[in-house]
Amino acid sequence: MRIRFLFLGTIFLVGGLGISVFYGMKEAWSGWIPYLSQGLIVFLLVCLVIFYRKIVKPLNAIVNGMDLLREQDFSSRLSPVGQFESDRIVNIFNRMMDQLKNERLHVREQNHFLDLLINASPMGVIILSLDDKITQLNPMALNLLDVTLEEVQGKSLPDIQSSPLFDHLARLGKDETRIIRLNNANIYRCSHSSFIDHGFKHPFYLIERMTDDVMKAERKAYEKVIRMIAHEVNNSTAGITSALETMSQALADCPDMADVCDMMEVCRDRCLSMSHFITRFADVVKIPEPNITEVVLNDHVKSCARFMESMCVDRHIILRVECDVNVGIVRFDPYLFEQVMVNVIKNSMESIGHDGEITVSTVAPATVVVTDNGAGISEETEAKLFTPFFSTKPNGQGIGLVFIREVLMRHGCTFSLHTSADGMTRFCIQFPKKSYLF
Repeated sequence: MRIRFLFLGTIFLVGGLGISVFYGMKEAWSGWIPYLSQGLIVFLLVCLVIFYRKIVKPLNAIVNGMDLLREQDFSSRLSPVGQFESDRIVNIFNRMMDQLKNERLHVREQNHFLDLLINASPMGVIILSLDDKITQLNPMALNLLDVTLEEVQGKSLPDIQSSPLFDHLARLGKDETRIIRLNNANIYRCSHSSFIDHGFKHPFYLIERMTDDVMKAERKAYEKVIRMIAHEVNNSTAGITSALETMSQALADCPDMADVCDMMEVCRDRCLSMSHFITRFADVVKIPEPNITEVVLNDHVKSCARFMESMCVDRHIILRVECDVNVGIVRFDPYLFEQVMVNVIKNSMESIGHDGEITVSTVAPATVVVTDNGAGISEETEAKLFTPFFSTKPNGQGIGLVFIREVLMRHGCTFSLHTSADGMTRFCIQFPKKSYLF
């Protein structure tokens, strides 16, 4: 545009100068000289017009094209200028603009499709910036981590304490995939990878919840094993016990066989103990479906604590109950939940041994926390909690936490078992919103 104004200004200047020179020379000179100067001026004007069409106009078209590129206006096109070489440049430029427009449209469609896939993905996706700050989480990641985008956006993974999964993710190496078990019985497959954006690698994490699938596989496996073992052991012990009782009765009148009778009595008790041992495993398989009723949570917790109080006294353990008055009625199976509370408090007692404290508290709206100052749980042990047949006790069977897990999951509760930095071990049980009444 500036070139066009400059050229038009030059034409008017030359034309005005020519007219003034012509009339000035016409008065001062006579003959053919004024007309010769007039012809030269006309020739100069014609050259300027040709110069404009051949150079200025194509150059102006190129400048307009640069303006379109700078503004990223890929929908506009340049018009032919009537000059062969320039029109070739115009055609090439227009084809380039068509290609850029199509590529931009294709990239936008791909990005939109990718956004839809990420948002609808059943896997959690966490995208980080180049300085390892969280920039984006899809809905599944927000759900799995139980956070909001505002809480974690712009933070690095180790700085977030709201979920223990963040700490495990921060420990993943580049291009590493690992199965992670948390202290709340949840199991995840987590992957750490990266993608290229604007020539730079951006890290991201994939989180797949495997809890349900793994627990179904575990349950199917240990149910089959327990049923088979229980069947064989109970059949064998029943026959052995019956034979021992018959022999004891037959030898009861023989004074010389008193020692033998005592030995057979010991063997019979051992068989009954073995039968009881395997029955406890079978009970895990036979957990009934919850019979949901409306229960005052504080009263139920106090009742469970009173039931365990005498056992705590024998070990010189102080058992406290702290109830939040804002906790009201909760829907659950009181019998099954009583078994859960008994197991949790019993585990706390065994962790303490003697001379300690256990606090059973309720927190509104519907949360139960059992806190003890026992030996605590190591990080390595936390990863194995709630796993069938795993126990840290010398004579443990590894079914107590499995029973707790099955009952709480059937109630839809969220739970965790963790030793904090203050040395206190806390078992937290939170009922779902649908189960409590305000």
